[in-house]
Amino acid sequence: MTNKYKQTPIGLIPSDWEVKKLLDVSKNRNSSLSISSLLENNGNYTLYGASGFLKCINFYEEKEEYISIVKDGAGVGRVYLCEKCSSVLGTMSYIKPIDKNISLSYLYFLFQTIDFEKYITGSTIPHIYFSSYSLKNVPIPPLPEQQKIASILSTWDDAINNCKSVLEGLNSRKKWLAIELLFRSYKEDINIEQPLLKLVDRVKYSFNPEPNKLYKQIGIRSHCKGIFYKEEVTGKSLGNKSVFYIEPNCFIVNIVFAWEQAIAKTTTKEVGMIASHRFPMFKPKEGILDLNYLLHFFKSKKGKDLLEMASPGGAGRNKTLGQSEFLKLQIPVPSFQRQKFIAEVLDKTDYEIELYRQKLLAFQIQKKGIMQQLLTGKTRVKI
Repeated sequence: MTNKYKQTPIGLIPSDWEVKKLLDVSKNRNSSLSISSLLENNGNYTLYGASGFLKCINFYEEKEEYISIVKDGAGVGRVYLCEKCSSVLGTMSYIKPIDKNISLSYLYFLFQTIDFEKYITGSTIPHIYFSSYSLKNVPIPPLPEQQKIASILSTWDDAINNCKSVLEGLNSRKKWLAIELLFRSYKEDINIEQPLLKLVDRVKYSFNPEPNKLYKQIGIRSHCKGIFYKEEVTGKSLGNKSVFYIEPNCFIVNIVFAWEQAIAKTTTKEVGMIASHRFPMFKPKEGILDLNYLLHFFKSKKGKDLLEMASPGGAGRNKTLGQSEFLKLQIPVPSFQRQKFIAEVLDKTDYEIELYRQKLLAFQIQKKGIMQQLLTGKTRVKI
């Protein structure tokens, strides 16, 4: 192994590496069927889609490992390394190395570096063709080095997949806990439903913005992803918009996307910031309704269903939350002590989930950096 480098069309690479087009190191074959998924049945495969079960046939299987890339529709450009005897779907490109001097695993990681968005065609259904991205130049080290690089990167994939598996388990546990704690009745403390009108007070500190003063507005992400902060704007740019100051420790909702669970709770971090009339705030009555309990309730599927019920109209911006309808919604109200207990349990679960999300993100960032070093030869592996 040499430490010398040479200049190539893809930049500096080790002098004992080659530059080749993907077309010269891999071959593609598309399967003939386009289906959504499979179920094995006595040696055959049952094909099924949105309309239900279709038919049973002998389905084509590959006897060797291969790389598959989603070529149509949702998830286009995703790359997978498939095991022996995996079934080849028609929505995938099926790719193998051309000869034994190319490692399949190394090729798999090379395909992960491709920006497939550059090669997408089709306006309604996105599609990518192997013929378009196969002309891309890629670095090819000697086979032993390919295998070593792939082995190192595979350890990061294992860590990432293990982290994803733990996250999936934690999210499943959170759903189970939410159902058990929020909606199961207990003999010692039966949940009694009450309308929100009796449980919260509307909070609105409206004001007239000063033309030359800067104001920071908030927004709320859909799918329970919380508050975000917008760029500062002048009072003059707000025009005649009805705005109010944020009050901490309130339940706040975006009425346009309430049906997508655009909900959050305000904190002291938002004091001094503003929101428009599209973001009504509600403060739970002290000693009667716990704010965190209320937030967890509306994060649940039952809570989402209620928000949709109070948001009549068509899809998107036509499904606006009716505030009077919102206040009529009935929610289970156990004792204040049990509410706090439920919220604490679910908060701890959310905290654990967030820790693993951060861990997963760190693994993904680390893998990206290592790929940049190993797949360019900037860092050499010992053979």
